[in-house]
Amino acid sequence: MLPKFFGRRKGRVIHKAKSTLLARFLPKIKIGENTVFDKEKMFGFPVQKIYLEIGFGDGEHLAGMSLKNPDIGFIGIEVFQNGVANLLKLLTGVADGNNVPENISIQPERTDNVRVYDDDARLLFSKIPAGFVDKVFLLFPDPWPKKRHSARRFVNPENLKELARIIRHGGILQIATDHKIYKAWTMRTMHGAPDFRWTAKTSADWRCPPADWVETKYQRKALREGRKPVFFEYERV
Repeated sequence: MLPKFFGRRKGRVIHKAKSTLLARFLPKIKIGENTVFDKEKMFGFPVQKIYLEIGFGDGEHLAGMSLKNPDIGFIGIEVFQNGVANLLKLLTGVADGNNVPENISIQPERTDNVRVYDDDARLLFSKIPAGFVDKVFLLFPDPWPKKRHSARRFVNPENLKELARIIRHGGILQIATDHKIYKAWTMRTMHGAPDFRWTAKTSADWRCPPADWVETKYQRKALREGRKPVFFEYERV
């Protein structure tokens, strides 16, 4: 039985250039039934590590991290088609309103190190081999602030069990949120997760972004509106 999905799959009208990217470029980097989860074969070249971002939004963090780390393979998961289209724009450099070239490819300064899954993350977990992933990013997930919706929050025992399986021992789970309820929920839920250890030693370790952080549009909006994000880091033990 397929898990019930809560959230939007599409928002405002996707204009021509981005629609073309979804139709012609996404299939080149999309994870499908025949995708082989192998560091030697999954990308256009062998990669040293695998990073997974769950719910990459507009793709700013994923695009920025993959550019800064050309020897790492990145898997991005996002069901919201507008966000997927924006990531494709960032990867290819195709701007809104421009004619899309016949042969769409990633920008010359990039390596072919991003793969995309545009469906519910829970459907992908079973396909990923145990210990395959070195780091997982869960950045500003939907907080589902109402108590009756708490079961919809991604940080829950069932999902953490799946993450513990696919993250290698010593690997990292990073969670960022600016929502007061989700901060408390994350701390409480992760405290009860035996497979993960909070790495923070001082308050600065979780109130400041990691050194290699790539800021997102959502993060900038939160700061403008006076909401201070926190950055949890947990080690797979």
